[in-house]
Amino acid sequence: MTLKSYKGFVVFLSIIAVFFLAFTQSSCKVRYGFQDAKSIPDSLKIVKINPITNSASYVNPRLAPELTDRLIQKVMRQTKLQQTRGSDADWIIDCKITSYSFSTAGISNQQVNSNRLNVGVNIIVRDKTQKIIGKYDVSTPFDYAGTLSLQQAEQGLLDQMLRDIPDAIFNRIFSNW
Repeated sequence: MTLKSYKGFVVFLSIIAVFFLAFTQSSCKVRYGFQDAKSIPDSLKIVKINPITNSASYVNPRLAPELTDRLIQKVMRQTKLQQTRGSDADWIIDCKITSYSFSTAGISNQQVNSNRLNVGVNIIVRDKTQKIIGKYDVSTPFDYAGTLSLQQAEQGLLDQMLRDIPDAIFNRIFSNW
């Protein structure tokens, strides 16, 4: 190795060392992690989830009672809160299906090839003195093939609705998403 190439090699190693030190000794830190139900106050121990009501112009009779059951199950599984049906709750959660609407989501060759069902839910959270802690609205879209009738689509989407809508309600109340 000649002296000239040796100097070039030393310069190259010096540059690599500077970059290595700059990036490994940086004072900036990136933290990443999951925090379940971050916004639950320590004082909250008991929750009452009232039956979900339906005030939408179109009513799917199975949806509200099954959503109520799924929401209760989700809160019980993913938090340390206790469920009550009495008046001893720290929080009272009222949910109401406010919209259940259908629209065209896609057109191909001048024919509908996909439709969308939107389900909107209004949520009111109160404390034990009936003071409103939060008012929220969530809307969850569900796409389905344009060849399906409304009844076929509802039947096919029911499992997805019973999974996604309680998730959206839970996240909005407990995770501030």
